[in-house]
Formats: sequence, C-alpha cells, structure tokens
Amino acid sequence: MAKRIDVSGLNAYYGSFLAIEDISMTVEPRSVTAFIGPSGCGKSTFLRTLNRMHEVTPGGRVEGKVMLDDENLYGAGIDPVSVRREVGMVFQRPNPFPTMSVYDNVAAGLKLNGKYKKSQLDDIVEKSLKGANLWNEVKDRLNKPGSGLSGGQQQRLCIARAIAVEPNVLLMDEPCSALDPISTLAIEDLIGELKERFTIVIVTHNMQQAARVSDRTAFFNLAAVGQPGKLIEIDDTERIFSNPSVQATEDYISGRFG
Repeated sequence: MAKRIDVSGLNAYYGSFLAIEDISMTVEPRSVTAFIGPSGCGKSTFLRTLNRMHEVTPGGRVEGKVMLDDENLYGAGIDPVSVRREVGMVFQRPNPFPTMSVYDNVAAGLKLNGKYKKSQLDDIVEKSLKGANLWNEVKDRLNKPGSGLSGGQQQRLCIARAIAVEPNVLLMDEPCSALDPISTLAIEDLIGELKERFTIVIVTHNMQQAARVSDRTAFFNLAAVGQPGKLIEIDDTERIFSNPSVQATEDYISGRFG
C-alpha cells in the first residue's frame, strides 16, 4: 500500500559537515515527486535519508523527522532494515547481483525476509518481472545470469527486485543516467505505471524527464560550495516549470545557472 511521507526539520550530516539543512516537505502517496537542482546540492543525500541509507555512510547521521504515514522512521527502536523493506531503492547504475540468475535476483529480497514455497516464489518473480515490463524479454532465460542482460534490462531487473518485496515507497536515484534514450523511455513509461501502486521519489538531472514523469517537483540549491543544500521550492510540476515562485528556480530551469 502506497504511503505518504512527511519530512520536518531534517538536517543530514557527514561527520561534522552539514550536508542539507532544515528540509520539510510532504510526498503524496501514488504520485511521482522529482528532485532537481545542481550537482552537490544534497538531492541524493536527502533521498537516502528517506530509507535510512544515509547512515550506512561513515559519519552519516540525521536530525529531524521522517514520517511514513504515522510511523517515525527515525523513532526509538525502529529497525533500519525494516525501513528499507518498506522504502525500496533503485540506484543510478544498474546493480544486479552478478553471480545470480535473473530469477534469483528478483527473489533475493524475498529469501532474506521469510520462508516461501517454490510455487509462491515463482508467482512473485513472474508478477514482479511483469510489473517491471521485463517478463516477455526474460521468461525464457530466467536461469541465466542477470548481468548478461542489456543496461536497460538490468535496470528494470533491479526495479523488479525492489518491488518484489512489496514496498510502500520506491526511491530512484537518477535511474536513467547510465541508459540510452530507448531504455530511458521504457523506464519513464514504467514509472508512470508503478505510481498506481507505489509512492515514487526520483532524483534526476534531466529537466525534461522531471517534467515528463513527475506530479510534483522539488528544487534544491546551495548558496556556495561548502554550504549546506536547501529545499528552495516544491510545487506541482507544471507550475514549477511554467511559473515558479522563486527567482533561483526560474534561473536554474531556464539554464541561467547550474
């Protein structure tokens, strides 16, 4: 079930360095929210705070609240591993497990999280590959290595792996930056379908992609190198690209800086 994210007063650190400062926003369920902004302004750092991946980085820590519906993901006693089951992630470069078959790549999270009969795994793997628009391309090579697929197929395999455990939220960190235009279009079409079931947040450097796939867009910026990144503006995507409230947003979108 897709869930709503409410972030309030969030600061993220690497050691003593404040990377992003005082971020507050709401991400609506069954929608796509895009994060845009120049390199180094904290988009990916913020994305990683939404499933507690930021803490995996040495010195990474967070202050503030991230609510998934009524649950504070940084509350006392909350297991980060269970958070990552609820909030899945797809990374910039496709990262299928290289020694595993297509089938085992999709089933990997399921096998970690519980005991399933072979027939149940078969059903979930097929459903997930269909959900990632990959089934017809790989159904005859399920036992071949996932690393043998094309780049675009590998990224859809990673999406199938992420959705197999039925998360509530799907985070995507520049999921198309390593892909060719045809594969990019396939992923964008897939995002449009997946938002019927999931809450999706995507970081992208591609302004046209943000305009195409997202319902809402958040613009991040930083005052200078070494300063923390901040959320400048978040609004409906159409409004952000046609009539933003803040001059810096308009300057970035029109290419005057960044």
